[in-house]
Amino acid sequence: MLVIPTAPWAHTLFDVLAWAASAVTGTMLHRWRLRDATERLAQTTGSGYFAALAIGALAGAWALGSANTLRMATPILSHSIAGALAGAIIGVEIYKRAIGLRGSTGTPFVGPIAAGIVVGRWGCLFAGLPDGTYGIPTSLPWAVDLGDGVGRQPVEVYESLAMLMFLIVYGAAQQRQQSWALRRSFYVLAGWYGAQRFVWEFLKPYPTLIGPLNIFHLLCLGLVAYGCAFYRADLYHERAAAGSGPLPLLR
Repeated sequence: MLVIPTAPWAHTLFDVLAWAASAVTGTMLHRWRLRDATERLAQTTGSGYFAALAIGALAGAWALGSANTLRMATPILSHSIAGALAGAIIGVEIYKRAIGLRGSTGTPFVGPIAAGIVVGRWGCLFAGLPDGTYGIPTSLPWAVDLGDGVGRQPVEVYESLAMLMFLIVYGAAQQRQQSWALRRSFYVLAGWYGAQRFVWEFLKPYPTLIGPLNIFHLLCLGLVAYGCAFYRADLYHERAAAGSGPLPLLR
């Protein structure tokens, strides 16, 4: 069992580091591969796009995070990265439909989101038990003791490593200029995040909602469904347009 030093301020520290990692990753990808995609995003969406994204992310983060923690033994308000992602998707897709914009616009955000989660989840770990994101007890040799002498599943580490794996694969795909990385990477991000987090939710002591599933299980299934459905639709439009010349890349 690994004894982890914890402190409440660790979450804030790693939040700052996560924002820094997101900014650095976004800047590097912008200069390396995504300059045209970022400029096209700004030209085709307008300022309302970013307002819809921000409002959706904020509302989703607190609404879905609190919907989970208000059902716990000690009800509290909280926020959630999964809720923020889902809320941002809903806000942006409503806005895009309102202005008649088709296609993925999320590629410039893929690297920053993944990098932020990779770093930020360590803040959840080092914040300890008060953070409320710890795993269930286990006797595995890599169990973590967060200060109460109980070995727990390091679910925060699992999620961080899963998103690091995605980031590595995504970077390699950008290097090879693979179609999914250039056009549909946000849908892959949403699907992968939902799939890996769905698994880790079984290792958390959250209150269940339907059978063995908690609210985040259902949310993650929604993210997977969104990623798969929109990926398939975009691939269909890409192939349908292939006969009439190159398809403009709105990434």
